[in-house]
Formats: sequence, C-alpha cells, structure tokens
Amino acid sequence: MSAEATNPAMPGPVTPAVQRRRGLPRLDLRRLGRAALLGPATRDRLPDAIGHVAEAHRAHYPDADLEPLRRAWVLAESSHRGQMRKSGEPYITHPLAVTLILAQLGAETTTLTASLLHDTVEDTDVTLDQVRTEFGDDVCYLVDGVTKLEKVDYGAAAEPETFRKMLVATGNDVRVMSIKLADRLHNMRTLGVMRPEKQARIAKVTRDVLIPLAERLGVQALKTELEDLVFAILHPEEYSQVQELIAANAVNGGDPLEHTADDVRAVLRDAGIAAEVLIRPRHFVSVHRVHRKRGEMRAADFGRLLVLVNEDADCYGVLGELHTCFTPVVSEFKDFIAVPKFNLYQSLHTAVARPDGEVAEVLIRTHQMHKVAEAGVVALPNPYAPPSEEQSDTADEGERADPTRPGWLSRLLDWQEAAPDPDTFWSTLREDLAQDREIAVFRPDGGTLGLPAGASCVDAAYAQYGEDAHACIGARVNGRLATLSTVLRDGDTVQLLMGQDAAAGPSREWLDHARTPGARIAIRRWLTTHPAPAPAPAVSTPQKPEKTVQASDFPRPAAANAVVDREGASVRLAGCCTPVPPDEVTAFAVRGGVVTVHRVECPAVERMKEVGRAEVGVRWGDSAECRVTLIAESFGRAHLLADLTEAIALEGVEVMSATVEPPSQQRVRHTYTLQLPDAARLPGLMRAMRAVPGVYDVSRAQHPAAATS
Repeated sequence: MSAEATNPAMPGPVTPAVQRRRGLPRLDLRRLGRAALLGPATRDRLPDAIGHVAEAHRAHYPDADLEPLRRAWVLAESSHRGQMRKSGEPYITHPLAVTLILAQLGAETTTLTASLLHDTVEDTDVTLDQVRTEFGDDVCYLVDGVTKLEKVDYGAAAEPETFRKMLVATGNDVRVMSIKLADRLHNMRTLGVMRPEKQARIAKVTRDVLIPLAERLGVQALKTELEDLVFAILHPEEYSQVQELIAANAVNGGDPLEHTADDVRAVLRDAGIAAEVLIRPRHFVSVHRVHRKRGEMRAADFGRLLVLVNEDADCYGVLGELHTCFTPVVSEFKDFIAVPKFNLYQSLHTAVARPDGEVAEVLIRTHQMHKVAEAGVVALPNPYAPPSEEQSDTADEGERADPTRPGWLSRLLDWQEAAPDPDTFWSTLREDLAQDREIAVFRPDGGTLGLPAGASCVDAAYAQYGEDAHACIGARVNGRLATLSTVLRDGDTVQLLMGQDAAAGPSREWLDHARTPGARIAIRRWLTTHPAPAPAPAVSTPQKPEKTVQASDFPRPAAANAVVDREGASVRLAGCCTPVPPDEVTAFAVRGGVVTVHRVECPAVERMKEVGRAEVGVRWGDSAECRVTLIAESFGRAHLLADLTEAIALEGVEVMSATVEPPSQQRVRHTYTLQLPDAARLPGLMRAMRAVPGVYDVSRAQHPAAATS
C-alpha cells in the first residue's frame, strides 16, 4: 500500500531477474496507469488495464460475471485519481497489480473485486457503507479486513492485541490474508527507492510473519517469490553467488533434465498414460539450500521434473513406470497424496537415476493438485458458499467443512481464544510460525493429527481432546506403551490413554514436552488456576529414605501347600518368582537343608543347574491358600495407591505389604505381597488390578537377586 509503494524500476539485485516463473507475464503497469488517467471506458467495453485482469480471470473461470470487476475498477480508478506513488506513477497501478497477481493465481471474483478496492477506504473518501451498498457484504468484509491488517505493525514494537484481532479476522475468511500477501508481494517487487534500513525492516517482517503464513495457506507461488526478494535484501552476497551459479549453469548448455524429460515422456507414452512433463527450475532460495547441502552443484540440481496427469490413480501409475524403467532413489520417495501436508499440498516426490548416473528429482501430481500447490487457498472456489451434500458427508470430524481452512488455521482460532493474554498469543504465534515442517500422525480410528516436527504425545493429546487432555495418563505409539514425553515421528499411530479421575490435571513438567501453542496455553492456564499446595511443615521425626525394593525385602511366602521329595526338608517358595498353584514348578536343595521351589520358567532355574544345585522333585499339596508378589506398573496420578488397594480388597485378598517406588518418567511401580485364600483367584485379581485407571501392566514378581538364596 502507500506506505510501502516505491519505484518498480529498482536498482541492484532486489528483483530476481533469472528463473522467472513461466505463465506469469509482467505487464507495463506504468503504461496502464497513464491510460487510467484518461478515465474509465464505457460500460460495454472494459478498459485495457482491467482487461488484462479479466483475461487472467476468465482463464480460470470461463463463465465468470465481469460486471463486479468493471464497477470496482470504475470506483477504484476514480477514487485514486490524482494520487501518485512515491515513484511518481499513478497510484491505481498498485491495486491493479495486486489484483492481477490474484487473478493469475485463480482467485474467484469476490476476492478480485475486493482487491481492486482494498485501498479505497484507507486512502480515499470511500466509506465501508458505500462499498457494502455497491458490492455487498462479502466484498465489504474483505476490504475492511485488509484495511485493518494494513494498520498492524508486525515488527518488534507490534501491538499484540491488535495483531491478534486482525489475524483472527483473517482466520474467519482466508481471502483477507490472500489479498494481503499479494499486496506485500507487489510492494516487495517495488522496494528499491526506500532507504536500505527500511528495506531490511520490511524484509525481516516479511520473512518472520508473512512468508510462514503464505506457507501455511499453501500459496507457494507467492511464498517462493517473497523468499527470493527477502533473500536478495537480507543476504546480498549469498544472493549474488546464487546468481552466478545459475548463470554459469545456463551457459554450459546440454541440460541433462531435458534428456531425462524426453525419456520420461517416451516411457509414459508407451505405457498409455496421458501426462505433461515439464522442467521446473528451482527458485533462488531453493538453489541456495541445495548448494549448502550438497556442495558442488550438478546440472540436474538446478531444476526438477514436474509430471502432470488427469487422475489421482495416474499419479501412482506414473510412479510405477518410473521406478520400473529407471533406478529409483528410495530415500527420496514421499507420498503427500495419501497424507497431504498441513497446507493442502498433495504430490508424489521421487528421484530416479539414468544409466549415465544423472539423478533427477520428480514431482508427480494432477493438474488440480498443481493448481492448489501453486496457489493454495487462493485457487479454490468461493470457500464460503454453502457446501454440497457430498462435502458435508465427507467433512472430517473436528475440522471445519471449509476445505480452504487448513488444520493449522482451525487450531489457531481455537487456541487464540484460550490464550490468557495478548503477549502470550503473540509469543506462541511466533513460535508456531517458526516451525517449518509438520508431521502427520494417525489416530486408531484412522483419522490424522497435524503436528509440528518434534511434537510429543502431550501435543497429540491436546490436539485431539482439547482441555479434556488434562486427564491423559499415557499413550501407545505404534502399539507400544509410551510416556507423554515421547517425541512422535511422521506416520506414527498414537492411541492416547485417558484416566477416569475428573480432578486430574497436567504436571508442570508437561510444559517441557509441549511444542504446540494449544498444548502450552492449556497447560499454563490449568496450572494457574490450580496452584500447587504449599509444602507441609518439616517433621522432626527422622524419616527413612525411599529406596528401590529388592527381592530380599519381600516376606517369604508360606509354603505349606508345596510337597517336596526330601523328608524333613524345610520348604520355601522362591521370592524371585513367587510360584503358586497351579504353576509348573521345580525345586533345589540349598544351604541348611532348605529346599526352594521355583516356577520352571524362572531365570534362576538355569543358574541353579549351572552351579550344580541338586534338583528335588516337588508337587502341590491339597491346600489352595498361597502368598504371591505382584508388580503393578502405572502412569502417575493422584489416589492411585488407594484405588489399587481397594481393587485388591474387593477380590477378597489380604495385602501383607506394599511398596511404591519413586516416580520415574511419569511412571510408578507398585510392589504388593498378597495372601490369597485360593490360588485360583490369581488371574481374576490381576485382571481387576489392570482395570484400575492408570495401570497398564500387572505381572508376577521375578527378582534375580533372590535366585541364589
């Protein structure tokens, strides 16, 4: 807008001159601006300036009604008439350029109409009421949203509450941010006459806030050009080096990608797959990243092959043909069709090697996927039209049916409401935008959760359950028990284990494992409203320190029902495996005429045999009463010991002793020595203990330390 509008013929390296994106021609906006000064054309003919926008729009929407664009052009041109940009050209060239960018990306008519008018309320005498009367509520809402966004200072001195309100408005209609991004792109293209320090300030804001937002909204065409423009301003030396690399590769000739593209076309033609095979040059920042990663650049590193097909199934058909006829680089394969990225992006990624050793990266997608990959939410039809019956039936639970609102944006609207204050919202937003990669993890029901790379089970819990995740006590990751601190990987399946205690809540250490704003804000809010109780006064009576229980600490179980084949021997059930009827057992003679009885699978049995202990025959007698030691593994929570003890008592079992080890990694280990009136009750007892919320395993004790007693 006017604060950032300057001379488009900027000097120096700010506008990348190489690798211009195909299909997006630059118009002579100065000539169109001069034409605009002559006034609007008649109703039956669009003026040349808006005619270019209409042509680009009709390429995406052949049946579009152009009358709203014509009327918006008349109002915008007449309102801005006499206003000039800092470069001296008519100001109308700016909203015209912004609208043309959006039209080329495939924006629908309402967005283009609002784009032409986006500066009128701020910079002219036009009011919002006039816009509403002339163009309706939708256009008025978009113009108002963009006007408010323009008043936001995104820098270090930004007013967090203002930005919060503006971003929430954007979340309610993503078209607002689409217009803002196109506006920033045109201003970045025309930044040359500003002082270097102001260029740097605007470039940093673009890098820190607007480029991540463009990435999350899937508008790659804007994002990549903004990246290059920012790169040129903030890193001019590296930018010049990349320019030299690209120029040197261009003069070498003989692009190996051309040969690979021809081979791919031949393979797909023989397979009967209709496909368009293009060479897609890398943009400046992408070349810079590849150069830093690989060092010396190969000719094929300056671009990738893009294969466009008609149907989803054809994508996999192309993949199969390429992997059959070329040597695939397995580590480069990624399937973003089966699991789309968080910003709606879908494509197959692979790399193949020719017989001469040249490796080419290949992107495979449908034409519709390509449109969305380039323009993201901008390329989709009116996102706020009533959904079809089919769309309503297939909408994913927990996500808005609107396909243009990625999961990230839905989550933003959720956690901004929970943020306790604007500063927390601002800091957590900046942290979230700094996450440049997202993973997808699966729920047991087949649904997916989008999380930032490095997220833990804590983040998955709050992403799935919101504040109900306070009661989460653990998780299973890919079928295996895991603590809430476990870091998740792309493609993991996560089953979250929820406790039944309504009063349960997160511990402060959960904050150490939470990466998402939603999780961190919810945990902090709970901790604030549930302050930890003050520590109890110190007791003068000396206390015994807690310690890990050893096998020798267990009372020896009674052995009256074990009969051994050694007259007069004292019989003892081994504390390492605590055998009970009807366990299969064996016995060994030890010191002092004592015979110890072990379960046959006890690890101590093998060691007894190795050291030459005499094996003694043993059988169970008539008495069914027995004593057994059980180990209960659980996730830590309040009242767990009381609940376990109650479950044991309800089974008619007497607790002889109980020991609880200090918690470790959010897990607690309980050891119980129990007197059972009937050994047949043991399986039911163990089931009852496992049913206690928070308990994930109950097992018979086995303690190697007791094996040689």
